[in-house]
Amino acid sequence: MKAAAAALLAMTSLAFAADAPKAPEPAKPVDAASFFSGRWYEIGRTPKSFNAGCVAGYTDYMTRNGALSERDGCHDKTPDGKGETLDGQMKILNPGQNSKVHATYRAMFGLVPISRDYWVLDHTEAWAIMASPDMTDVSLYTREPRPAQALVEKMTKQIKDLGYAGQLEFPAPSAVKP
Repeated sequence: MKAAAAALLAMTSLAFAADAPKAPEPAKPVDAASFFSGRWYEIGRTPKSFNAGCVAGYTDYMTRNGALSERDGCHDKTPDGKGETLDGQMKILNPGQNSKVHATYRAMFGLVPISRDYWVLDHTEAWAIMASPDMTDVSLYTREPRPAQALVEKMTKQIKDLGYAGQLEFPAPSAVKP
């Protein structure tokens, strides 16, 4: 009986895995030198418990000792609230295309490793739509801290058209004026 239950559970898990959403392949290659440098402002995202109250988010990309890294930051509750950051090392998973990335962060005084993969589904020099490969975690970024509402609406429609069916939230933007 236990073997039958285990087999049924395994088949059910495989069926759900086959039906799990999957991000589409990225629309175009990324110029790593320009894309993965400087600041991107988080305009929209999938709500998660760990980022509740985190507003005016951003990601700074940089090269350190020949390796790519990123610093994710935000402010607590208001754009002028206490700043919080988390540094991560990056690895491009598809060199040449440069649109699939693995990031590893060290949290809690460097003791706890946190890893995530994300794909740059579409982008220009001014905006980017990123998602986890299973489309459960989405982020919308722009180079401007306060983009035009029309651009935010365009990006929101595009991520939905790409298959994202979850909620999006649009935290308060950076206090920085363009």
